[in-house]
Amino acid sequence: MNQIIKNENFREIAVDVKPDAKKRIVLSKAPLAEGVKYHIYCNEIGQIVLDPHISIPASEVWLYKNQEVLEAVEIGIREAAEGKVSKIDLIDL
Repeated sequence: MNQIIKNENFREIAVDVKPDAKKRIVLSKAPLAEGVKYHIYCNEIGQIVLDPHISIPASEVWLYKNQEVLEAVEIGIREAAEGKVSKIDLIDL
């Protein structure tokens, strides 16, 4: 199994939160992102970890399966963020 804890820098976001009658815990103070789903893990002493996941469309999976293309895309994004862009005329392609 992959390592679940990818960053050890936890911070406390709420204290003494109690489950409601349906055993739900409200995460109103937690920084939750739109469209994120969670895998839930629990250890022997009852600590719970919510591991955020985002689904991608099946039509885009090929990118993540092709390491060479994924690296090229990441380089392009990094270069664009650094301002290393140039204008081209699509007719010249």
